[in-house]
Amino acid sequence: GHRAGIGEVAAVAGAVVLFDGKDLSQWKVAGKEERPAAWKLADGTMEVAPNGGTIVTKKGFGDCDLHLEFRTPFMPTKRGQERGNSGVYMQGRYEIQVLDSYGLTGEDNECGGIYKVAQPRVNMCAPPGQWQTYDISFRAPRFDANGNKTASAMVTVRHNGVIIHQNLAIPGPTGGAIDERVGEPGGLCLQDHGNPVQYRNIWLVEPANANGR
Repeated sequence: GHRAGIGEVAAVAGAVVLFDGKDLSQWKVAGKEERPAAWKLADGTMEVAPNGGTIVTKKGFGDCDLHLEFRTPFMPTKRGQERGNSGVYMQGRYEIQVLDSYGLTGEDNECGGIYKVAQPRVNMCAPPGQWQTYDISFRAPRFDANGNKTASAMVTVRHNGVIIHQNLAIPGPTGGAIDERVGEPGGLCLQDHGNPVQYRNIWLVEPANANGR
């Protein structure tokens, strides 16, 4: 099997492994038609490919604890949203930003930010070319028997081991969400923003009572 390298966290027992570096069989292009994900595979990573499109897992999830690792490219001539831009969407609807915002102030549209909802408590973004981790505890929104929302989606996010959001409520889908069906499970989605951001070692753990949801 694959030995965890520097900065890698091996999947825990019982985890749903979504990407182990071998193939993209659990992913498809986000959109109406079923299209296989065509991102670039190399050295145990997947990389946003030109015109590869935003990708989403074939399986949908509710509450979960997600681990993933990402690396932003070195784009010294670019600034702002053109510098290592991607994003991790829980249920395809709630985005935690990925951006090369090393040394910046840490805004809601920078690394670790939740667009128009919250900036990270602290900017934990590492330099480009360095692997980084997101550990995200996600609680799906709750609804009563009549379909009225009783609780918003909630996240706790650790970026490189440090809590940057704690029990943060996200009132609704963020910009670029793949759908608005907030009462249903949704796939994990990785955004193609035209920059060659890399991901590896993606896995999640569902609560013990989540079977058959």
